[in-house]
Amino acid sequence: MNQTPVPQGALDFGARDIGVVVVTYASASTIERCLAALLAARHVMRVMVVDNASKDDTCAIVERLAARDPRVGLVRNPDNRGFAAACNQGATAIAQPWIAFVNPDAFVERDTLARLADVAMARAGAGLLGVEHRDPDGQPDPASRRSDPSLREQLFSLGRRENLFLGRDPALAVQAVDAVSGALMFLPAVLFVRIGGFDEAYRLHAEDLDLCRRVRQAGYEVLVVNDLPVTHLRGVSSRRRPAWVEWQKHRGMWRYFRKFEAQQTPMWLQPLLFVALWLHLPLALARKLWR
Repeated sequence: MNQTPVPQGALDFGARDIGVVVVTYASASTIERCLAALLAARHVMRVMVVDNASKDDTCAIVERLAARDPRVGLVRNPDNRGFAAACNQGATAIAQPWIAFVNPDAFVERDTLARLADVAMARAGAGLLGVEHRDPDGQPDPASRRSDPSLREQLFSLGRRENLFLGRDPALAVQAVDAVSGALMFLPAVLFVRIGGFDEAYRLHAEDLDLCRRVRQAGYEVLVVNDLPVTHLRGVSSRRRPAWVEWQKHRGMWRYFRKFEAQQTPMWLQPLLFVALWLHLPLALARKLWR
């Protein structure tokens, strides 16, 4: 059977080709290792780095790698646009059928992303996929498998997070969950466009929970490949500004509540939840600083 020729100048992508977006801020300590791992990974054809006004050597390191490998691109933002907006910005430069969002302190193996593509193609209804995140000592991060958060439940439980983590089902190679860690999110590019990308009203935190929820609302599954570990250092950039990060977490949770929980919450309770949320902020910040 004759194949339709590719028009002159058109890009002919394979069904498993992957584009990756990496958002950086003060990521000089990890970005070279992150990009080296991505460039060595199977089927990765494009890596777009979007930098949110780093003042360290992050961009210099990326430019050096880009000079050696044309798959690497760099966008320098003059100010910090936030994680969600920078992800959307990077996604506009991805033409591959699969898109992965990878934190600069997460390090994939050669087959990590290719295996995610294989799972997605083999499972009808697969939407957004994640992996099991582990610290450098090999300890699993419970945030790899999460349930939808409830602001009411969080505040009534005094901020305890145990009920947010679903745990690994040892009987399942691929486990359906409510949400995966935003440190590595993998999905078809057409689905990302269909649901409108990340909600840019989030600056940092909760935008990954929001995206996972909208994927499920669109009729697709959110999945974790249980035997696919990725080393994730966690919080390398956010340690520089703990107060700002905590403020953004609380701000993000209020937006998430307004979008997904407020309609089922009595009107009289909503202002009480708002006050309780922001009273919790100094307690959360004090706990973080103490640790």
